[in-house]
Amino acid sequence: MTGRQVSIFGGAHIDRRARIFGTTVPGSSNPGSWFEEAGGGGFNAARNLARLGLDVRMISPRGGDAAGETVALAAIEAGVIDCPFIFLDRKTPSYTAILENDGNLVIALADMELYRLFSPRRLQQRAMREIISASDLIVTDANLPEETLAALVSRAADESKPVAAIAISPAKVGRLVKSLSGLTFLFMNEAEARALTGRDSADAVEWPALLQGVGLSGGVITRGGQPAIAFHNGKIVTVAPPQLDALSDVTGAGDSLAAGFLAAFVAGEPLDLCLRSGVAAAGITVRSPLAVSEKMSRAALEEAIRLVPPAEILS
Repeated sequence: MTGRQVSIFGGAHIDRRARIFGTTVPGSSNPGSWFEEAGGGGFNAARNLARLGLDVRMISPRGGDAAGETVALAAIEAGVIDCPFIFLDRKTPSYTAILENDGNLVIALADMELYRLFSPRRLQQRAMREIISASDLIVTDANLPEETLAALVSRAADESKPVAAIAISPAKVGRLVKSLSGLTFLFMNEAEARALTGRDSADAVEWPALLQGVGLSGGVITRGGQPAIAFHNGKIVTVAPPQLDALSDVTGAGDSLAAGFLAAFVAGEPLDLCLRSGVAAAGITVRSPLAVSEKMSRAALEEAIRLVPPAEILS
C-alpha cells in the first residue's frame, strides 16, 4: 500500500454481458454467449486503485443474496476494504449489456433500484464521518441519488477533501448537476458531456469551456479511440491512446482510466502525467475480457505508460 487512502461511494453490483458471435442483426435472435462478474463504476475503479497499491474502501448498498456474496468475494480478491450497507430482503443491483462481436456496446439495462436506499442520512453515521475524515480522496459515481451525491460532496468540502466522480451514463450524469462546483474531477465520455451541457462540440478542445460553463472546474472527457482531454486549474491537456493489436472488451475502460488518473493525482503528479496514466490503465483493461484486468498492477501500469504518446499541452 502507498499509505494514500481512497474512499469510494457508489455502484458495486453484478455485471452480465452477452457477446454476439457474428454480425449483429437488430430485431432478431443472435447467437452468442453470456458472462457474469462483479462490476459497477465505483467498484471497478476501487478494485483498480487497490491493485495499484492504494488503501481503498468501498461503500455501497447490497442485497442479502448470492450476487452480493460474489461482490464481497471480488472485493477481497482485489484487496478492497469492503464497507457495504446490506439489505437482507433485497436483491443486489445488476447491469446487463449486449456487446457486438468486436466488443462495442449495443444496448444495456441497469436494474439499480437498491441504490435509492442510500440516503444522505447514511452519511451522518459515525463510521461514515470517520471514513471521509481519514481519506485523502473521495470518489463517487452517479449511481447514487442526487441528494446523496450533494450531501457527500458537501461533507467532503467541510473536510477539505478532493472529490472525483464517474458519470456512469448520459441518463445518470444529471444527478451530479447540483454538485459540479464541488468536484475536483468528473470523468465522462462525450455522450455524457453532451447530456450535462446540453451542447455538442465538433471540436473536442471546446469541451473544457463548455463544461466550465455549467460549473465544473476539472474533468476528463474520453472519446473512444480518439484523444482524451483533461482540464483542471486553467490547464488543458490531451493524450492519444496507443494503437491496440486487439480489442477484447470495452467494459470498465472508463473506470480504469479514472483509476489510473487518480492514482497519479494522489501521488502529486501533474495533469499531463495523470492523463497518460489513465489512458495507459484503460489500455490494460480493454485487452482483458474482464471489467477489471487481473494484470493491473503498478508495474504493469508503468510499462503501459511507456506506450502512451506524450501529452499535448493546450493551455
